[in-house]
Amino acid sequence: MDASDSVGDGALLREARELTPALYALGRVLRLRGAEEAGLTPLPPSDLDVLRHVLDTPGVGVGAVAQALGLHSSNVSTTVRGLVARGLIRREPDPHDRRAVRLHPTMGAVQGMAKIEEAWSEIFADALATLPEDDRAALFAAVPALSSLASSLRARRG
Repeated sequence: MDASDSVGDGALLREARELTPALYALGRVLRLRGAEEAGLTPLPPSDLDVLRHVLDTPGVGVGAVAQALGLHSSNVSTTVRGLVARGLIRREPDPHDRRAVRLHPTMGAVQGMAKIEEAWSEIFADALATLPEDDRAALFAAVPALSSLASSLRARRG
């Protein structure tokens, strides 16, 4: 069965319709509550996405960020300007092409994201504590599959 066959599978579409809202809700909680819980000024979701990408791939260019996130380069450039002004990203000339810039996270961004990720862990730990052990085990067991799903979605976008 190839990808086009699986999309036509009614059972698979029903499962996707159930899974997608749950994953979206989890992502929304992370985006909206992490910075606030960490005592930091919240960033708009697109700013957080760009910053997360630069943290994950230091030295990346604006065009590559835009492509990876499915955004317009002009929007990423505007977001980067704001993140530079906030002291979260620094621009460095590309050593191979002086017209291009490479984006790097600042120490403040690294430390801030560590605080946000710690807040996310606490938010989830509090919620996980309210679940039955079987549900917690099922969620933990799903981590590799969810990681594979994320990789597949990124690959399909590219």
